[in-house]
Amino acid sequence: MKKKEFRLFDAVLATVCLILVVEAAAPSAAIGNSQYFWWILLLAAFFLPYGLVSAELGTTYADEGGLFDWIKRAFGRKWGSRVAWYYWINYVFWMASLAVLFTGIIDQAFGIEIPIVLAVLIQLVFIWVVNILSLYSVSENKTLINIGTAIKIILMVSLGLFGIYYGVKNGFANPITSARDLLPDFMGISFIAIILFNFMGFEVVATFSSEMKEPKKEIPKALLTGGILIAVFYIFAAFGIGVAIPVDELTQGAEVSISEGFLESFIYFFDNLGLPGNVLVPIIGIAFLFTLVVNLLSWALGVNYVASYAAESKALPKFFALKGKNDSRLGPALMNGIVASVMIIVAALIPEEYVDDIFWGFFALQIITLLMSYILMFPAFKKLRAIDPDANRPFKVSGGPFIINLFTYLPMVLLILAAFFCMYFPDEDGAWTFDSMLLYGTIAAIIAGEVIAYLTGKKAEG
Repeated sequence: MKKKEFRLFDAVLATVCLILVVEAAAPSAAIGNSQYFWWILLLAAFFLPYGLVSAELGTTYADEGGLFDWIKRAFGRKWGSRVAWYYWINYVFWMASLAVLFTGIIDQAFGIEIPIVLAVLIQLVFIWVVNILSLYSVSENKTLINIGTAIKIILMVSLGLFGIYYGVKNGFANPITSARDLLPDFMGISFIAIILFNFMGFEVVATFSSEMKEPKKEIPKALLTGGILIAVFYIFAAFGIGVAIPVDELTQGAEVSISEGFLESFIYFFDNLGLPGNVLVPIIGIAFLFTLVVNLLSWALGVNYVASYAAESKALPKFFALKGKNDSRLGPALMNGIVASVMIIVAALIPEEYVDDIFWGFFALQIITLLMSYILMFPAFKKLRAIDPDANRPFKVSGGPFIINLFTYLPMVLLILAAFFCMYFPDEDGAWTFDSMLLYGTIAAIIAGEVIAYLTGKKAEG
């Protein structure tokens, strides 16, 4: 019998590693001073119920199906199939976007321009290294995950400290002169999905339950502890960027572009504080590159479990159920690598000046499909309370019908609105417009999900 070596400490670090996405700090700061309003609102209205609901479902149904299993139990195999598809495809979009970002960071950190052919080769190596590592269990990968988490924390705290020091020394770049400065701005509403994206990943920890000694006790503790740490690190880093770098430079790319804004924020601080950037920037760049690998890896361990479990339940194509040595999830890992590689090769055919758009195209599609995969999680929480009232719930969300309804419908509505405003947003002139390519990409993902749900349903019935 395999020894269970994934401890509470490891689960806390895995929670932080999964959810703390360092490259998302700059887009959050790009919202402006109203980011603090949105952080507080969404921490209370989404992050809190999401964490508590994940803890209840993850400890009540402590298997490896995670999000897919909860929704299948509540709404049936077909809805489970749709969710499993969105959950998987979002990860592939994200893998492709981070592969593009990976070579962009190398360019920035070392001041070199990588030829397109070499850039594609590096991106493909990045993709396949992550997928090969994902064939090992979370216990076998925990050292990498723990190191990656420590590096993330150091980077996020450093951003906050540099920002505060810069603000005290030179004045705040985006001063708060009145309470009105903190009110939400419609021009920044399309960035709200970024904050929600920053919160995602709690349910992945539940898929690690088979490698934990006492998952029903350890998972709630890991989510609570990790959640508090995540909220602190996110807000501190975004605050550091926000007090030092003007919002127009974050949004228009004069000095800090959103796609590579994390490293550019450090460059900004080094240049303006008289620090040796030629030494420090490559070090920060290498650390950042390592966090990209570890972040994808930690998510792969959960996504692959869910995809494999869904395929075994005849809700995804049979290939996803393919197992490798030591029961590894070979099918999902191969599919991740193949599809992401095709995306990268196709993207390489697009003119170089559109690289930033490629990153955001993949990244935005990833955010939308990820948000879509969570929409039914909260109604599933309520329905499972109704149809399975006798299930042993080691951790149970407290409160009467009002709290249950609030935790069901408020996060669901926020997810729907965030996905919508990813595609429909105000331009620089304040006119509302649809991103047609993003809309078409979302429609294509939905159609593909419907086809898969239909075909796997026919096989399940047969």
